[in-house]
Amino acid sequence: MAIRGRRYEVTVEADDSTHPLQIVEEQDDFQHPEQDNEWNPWEEDEKMENAVQHKVQLQGFQKQILQHRPRQKKVQIWGKAAIGLYLWQHILGGQLTPNDVTAHWREGQLKAGNLHFSFYTGPSAVPGNIPLDTENVVLVLNGREEGKIKFATQWLHYVQTLLQTHKLQHVAVVLLGNEQCENGWIEPYLKKHGGFIDLIFLVYDSPWVNEEDVYQWPLGVATYRNFPIVDLNNLMLHSSRPYLCNFLGTVYKGSSREILLNVLKRERLNTMCLISVREQWLPQETSENLKKYQDALLQSDLTLCPVGINTECYRIYEACSYGSVPVVEDVMTPGQCGNSSVFQNAPLRLLKLMGAPFIFVKDWKELPAILEKEKAMSLQEKNHRRRLVIEWFKQFRTQVRQKFVDILESHFF
Repeated sequence: MAIRGRRYEVTVEADDSTHPLQIVEEQDDFQHPEQDNEWNPWEEDEKMENAVQHKVQLQGFQKQILQHRPRQKKVQIWGKAAIGLYLWQHILGGQLTPNDVTAHWREGQLKAGNLHFSFYTGPSAVPGNIPLDTENVVLVLNGREEGKIKFATQWLHYVQTLLQTHKLQHVAVVLLGNEQCENGWIEPYLKKHGGFIDLIFLVYDSPWVNEEDVYQWPLGVATYRNFPIVDLNNLMLHSSRPYLCNFLGTVYKGSSREILLNVLKRERLNTMCLISVREQWLPQETSENLKKYQDALLQSDLTLCPVGINTECYRIYEACSYGSVPVVEDVMTPGQCGNSSVFQNAPLRLLKLMGAPFIFVKDWKELPAILEKEKAMSLQEKNHRRRLVIEWFKQFRTQVRQKFVDILESHFF
C-alpha cells in the first residue's frame, strides 16, 4: 500500500537570524488505494453541477457588466415640418437615406456629444409607423397657420398617448411659430401649464423665451424650397462680384419694400444692384428660379433684407451661406413679438446675441450712403469681410448645435 503525505516549507527564526528552510512531512492518518483513478459513481453528477454553477456565475458577471455599462443616450427626431431638415442637415450635420428629396420615407443617424440621434421624415412617417427605440422624442412642427396647427395638434395627441402608455418619458418641440408670435394654441401642452412638453425651441422673437423651458430657435434657410448646404470654393470666395447688392423677392403693397425700390430708382442705384421683384408670394420655386436666386447671392457683395411679415427671413441666412453680407432692416413688425425676460434687443435677438456681422438699418434712406462706401472698398477688404461672414455663420451653427445637444442632455437624462 502507498503512503501519501503533505510537505510544508518552514522558516525557523532564532537569535534574530533566519535559518535555511526545513522540510517537514506530515503523513496522512489513513491509507489510499494504490489506484487513484478508481471509478466514482457520482462523477457525472458532480461535473453537471459544476457546469451549472459556472453558468450561473457567468450569467451573474454578465448581468453586472450590463448594469454598470453606460446607457446609450438616445433621442429620436420626428421631422414633420420643413425646418426639421434645417435642424438635421444644416445644424446637426446629418445625412439622410435616400438622398431623393421626394422620397416618402427618409431617415438618418448620428452622434452629437453624448447623444445618439435618429431622424425620421417624409409623408410615410405617420403616427404608429416610426420605430420607437427610445423614451425621448423631439417633434418638429409648423404652427404658422390654422391648417398647419391642426396637423401639429394631431401629432401632439399621438405623443400624449405614448406618454400615457409609458412608451415615452420626455418630449421637446421645435416649432416654426406664427410670424406675429401668436402661438397660444400650444401653450396648454407645455408642462408648466399642465401639459407634457418639457422643452420648446421656438422660431421668432417670442416673449415666451426664458432660457428655462422655452428657447429661441433660428429660422434658417428655406429647406422647403430645397435650398442647399453651400460649400464655397476659393474662387467663389476671392473673386470680384459684379453687383454691389441684390434683392429678389415679393413686394407687398404699403410695405417698406416699396420704399426700398423707390430709393433704388430715385438714386439710380438699381444699375449697381441686381433687382427682380414680383407682387405675389409663391410657396414653391422652380429649379430655374432657385438657381437665379442663388446666382444673385453669389454675385453680390450685399443682400438687401427688408422686413416681411416678420423681421427675420430666410434671406438673411441664405445670404450668409454665400458670403453676401445681409443688410437688415432692423425694425419690429406688428404682432406679439418683442423682448422677453432674458432678451431685450428685439428684433433678431438671437442673431444679435451671437454677434452677427451684418449691416443694420432703421430706414432704407440710409442705403445710398452704404453703397457709396461699398464702391470705395478694395477687393481685398471685401474678401476679408466675406470670409468673416462665412466663418461667423459656421460658428453660429456650431454654437446652436452645441446648445441644443446640451439642453436635451440636461433635461432628458
